[in-house]
Amino acid sequence: MTAREADAGRIDTSRPHPARVYDWLLGGKDNYPVDEALAQQVLAVDAHAAGNAKANRWFMHRATRWLARNGIRQYLDIGTGIPTEPNLHQVAQGIAPESRIVYADNDPIVLRHAEALLRSAPEGATDYIQADVREPGRLAELAGDVLDLSRPVALSLIGLMHFVPDEDDAYGLVRSLLDALAPGSHLVLSHVTGDFDPASAERVVTLYGKGGVTLRPRTRAEVAAFFEGLELIDPGLTSAPQWHPEPGSGQPDPAGRPVPVYAAVARKP
Repeated sequence: MTAREADAGRIDTSRPHPARVYDWLLGGKDNYPVDEALAQQVLAVDAHAAGNAKANRWFMHRATRWLARNGIRQYLDIGTGIPTEPNLHQVAQGIAPESRIVYADNDPIVLRHAEALLRSAPEGATDYIQADVREPGRLAELAGDVLDLSRPVALSLIGLMHFVPDEDDAYGLVRSLLDALAPGSHLVLSHVTGDFDPASAERVVTLYGKGGVTLRPRTRAEVAAFFEGLELIDPGLTSAPQWHPEPGSGQPDPAGRPVPVYAAVARKP
């Protein structure tokens, strides 16, 4: 048995995992009753939670298309979650087949599905590493087996950093990851906020906490701090549906209800 196979066998189904809860909200099947239970509780607090998850996902698609069309050919996607088609590598390689993508997550079930489903275009490369965002040095070292870190990389942190509390130095972790990347690299980040409905956000935090999951919504100013020292791509930090909206994409109307997810793409000078 390989180390990967051993890791994949240690799946804890007694506690919810953010990646599997997200999968359920997106309509996926790769989750367990404990994940569905938490997702249903969240929906009872916020009836739009599934729509918010989809808006976050669609932001990833649009950001990846923008990056691919602007010459980015390498991607490091941390906290990738359960592969849900189209995934980042399919979007990027659909535009530039030579693109190279490394996925990272800390849930063994993600590893199982990643190894089965993440198939690269023959011109490019797709790999998966089991690692945590709290290990920036290890992440950079392992990603360097597939990516050329002396050339620009898109660092994708989609719906991840709100699961990293302040005491784990969320900002320092992102800076460390960016420090390992070449100038011209980009940060793609989306983050849950309580700005639009603080009471509901606090109730969701409590629900996640009862399941053993830390959730830390951040204000717009707090999310903006992740991009300090970077060059924000127009339109800057917005709610997820307002970042480069595309007609007919099925996303919520940017002029409609607020989606409590901030999102932005920024370039490392």
